[in-house]
Amino acid sequence: MNNVDLEKYFKPDLNQARKRSKKTVEELKFQLDDAHEKVGLGKTYKIDTYGCQGNEADSETMAGILELMGFAKTEEEHQADVIIINTCAIRENAENRIWGELGRLKAYKRQNPNLILGLAGCMAQEENVVERVLKKYQHVDIVFGTHNIHKLPEYIETAMFNKERVIEVFSREGEIIENLPKVRQHHFKAWVNIMFGCDEFCTYCIVPYTRGKERSRSKDEVIAEVKELVKQGYQEVTLLGQNVNAYGKDIKTDDYTFGDLLRDLNETGIERIRFTTSHPHDLDLKTMEAMRDCKHVMPFFHLPVQSGSNPVLKKMNRHYTKESYLKTLNELKETVPGISVTTDIIVGFPGETEEDFMETMDLVEKAQFEGAFTFVFSKREGTPAATFEDSTPEEEKKQRLYMLNDKINAGYLKGNERFVGETVKVLVDGVSKYDDTVLAGYSEHNKLVNFKGDKSLIGKIVSVKITLAKTWFLMGEAL
Repeated sequence: MNNVDLEKYFKPDLNQARKRSKKTVEELKFQLDDAHEKVGLGKTYKIDTYGCQGNEADSETMAGILELMGFAKTEEEHQADVIIINTCAIRENAENRIWGELGRLKAYKRQNPNLILGLAGCMAQEENVVERVLKKYQHVDIVFGTHNIHKLPEYIETAMFNKERVIEVFSREGEIIENLPKVRQHHFKAWVNIMFGCDEFCTYCIVPYTRGKERSRSKDEVIAEVKELVKQGYQEVTLLGQNVNAYGKDIKTDDYTFGDLLRDLNETGIERIRFTTSHPHDLDLKTMEAMRDCKHVMPFFHLPVQSGSNPVLKKMNRHYTKESYLKTLNELKETVPGISVTTDIIVGFPGETEEDFMETMDLVEKAQFEGAFTFVFSKREGTPAATFEDSTPEEEKKQRLYMLNDKINAGYLKGNERFVGETVKVLVDGVSKYDDTVLAGYSEHNKLVNFKGDKSLIGKIVSVKITLAKTWFLMGEAL
């Protein structure tokens, strides 16, 4: 493909994606055009999702749009008329897996030249990814990012009827699109976006570039969505945002923030409220007190720390210190007694010394986390950390990870053991893949609980007395 051909596409620009302005965020309403209503009749779609809960929520929206257009869902790739891969850009190995999938799907395109293959999500927001697709993956028909999911009907129509390739990725701060349809993957647990984007610019993270600036949905829209879910019989909602603690802070005309939203949602009739993800420096007392006072807000908090070393935290641009993090964490535990706290930790960040790593180990000991997602640093092209000098051998990084995981797992087990002999309430997700007489679900504190029971309990909240604690789960008896 020559340079003239490349010029007609809207390609991402990370420099443009970094810009932040004070202009008011535009709120738009999605409406499917009459011309698109029957485009998919008699045709099928398949969406493969990688990454975080935000990606899962985006895939539910894509499915909702496609089904409004008349498409029906299929799990069989060879039967699909449209295949969309919704991607994650957090780690390099996740991207490598996507490239492998795109290569594998080329065979289906040969078998069915009318198959429309789409690449969506955070990977699509990266400059180098789009250039690679344009030059080496000619069988990919549609590339779109996180800002323009609502335009999917236009892209499908162009690729299907005009036989034209569509590459449209916007590098901008982003709008809020309301009235988007969803095909939810669960019948009693739902994702609810409360805000989009991130303004933190941690030096290792690509998300502020791929998701745009922090922008909060109106409280009325969020509350109305949750009330509708209650009417439909949903038991639990998880509020989503790259930084839910910053909810409302971008709306300068109001002092309504995340703690206020939790209190209002507590009155909707929903049985359980969870949320992710949080940033320590935006966690305030108003949120903590709302968690304490609201019986439907679950006593579980995922509070990423990333490192226990102040020099490393500064290089990460995290805006807090080890000491201030522990102070916030202790305030949270004092305000919400018995709360379960988990975290994220990166080892082997460029320049991390053995002393830095031991500071992380010390923080983990003091914090008493009940679980963590732990990672070896992954370089992301376009982020500042990708240019930092990194002389620590990979084997040494792996050894640090093993040591860290041993300590985290000890905390995981200790956190589970405190529930032995206690009665917890479990929202039953389904049956064990090893024994269909064993049910599994999560307690208020987000502990995985297994117990014997009938399948009729799936989707219900059941009281379970805990009899045994393992590192990764609890065993109990239904009461």
